[in-house]
Amino acid sequence: MKKGRTRPEEDDCPICQLPLPLDGRQSKFRVCCMTLVCDGCILAARKRGMNDCPFCRAPRPKPSQTVSMIEKRVDAGDPVAIYHLGKHYADGSYGVTKDVTRAVELYERASELGSKGAHLNLGCLYLVGADVEKDTAKAIRHLEAAAVKGVVTARHNLGVVENNAGNYDLALQHYMIAAKMGDQDSLHNIKSMFMNGLVTKADYAEALRGQYSAAEEMRSPDRDEALALVERTN
Repeated sequence: MKKGRTRPEEDDCPICQLPLPLDGRQSKFRVCCMTLVCDGCILAARKRGMNDCPFCRAPRPKPSQTVSMIEKRVDAGDPVAIYHLGKHYADGSYGVTKDVTRAVELYERASELGSKGAHLNLGCLYLVGADVEKDTAKAIRHLEAAAVKGVVTARHNLGVVENNAGNYDLALQHYMIAAKMGDQDSLHNIKSMFMNGLVTKADYAEALRGQYSAAEEMRSPDRDEALALVERTN
């Protein structure tokens, strides 16, 4: 588990080249090019009068076209498309009838092709056990596969598993890695451990510095403006 301490280059916005925000609501998946683009770059493009995809310049598809466009890439064996089709079956979005069994099949296929997102979602499904039979061993296996690929949420969830099992040293290791990649929840958990006397003040200070540094790397004026617009709307 020494791997996965940094986020992969594919986690960078393809336009501004900054690491994508950890909050998935601050980036948008562009079905035309199977790419995640940060809200900051989308806002910057719209301010220039560009309403098409800011990355590939394709016209925005209608919601009714989304699934069919993804399915074409699924037929070509694209793991990104297979993963996203699985997400639609998992939550019943874009007119797809919710079918968790089908979602798991797609996630399994995508994970075999190297999709870190598929490993994460499988890990979460088996860990919670709401829509599938709970299987902690299988959950950990998928979460570890995602964590070594640099998936911050997977690393955090492994910390939760170890913390709940009373393995506080291992929990701290996972939380520390996630915090240093910008995860606020992991930093909060390290703070709680510190308040309960389970980690040292030096550990918490190290996590605090690392989380702040990573969060700053993900910031930009365009992203701040986009986030402010969303917060005002809500």
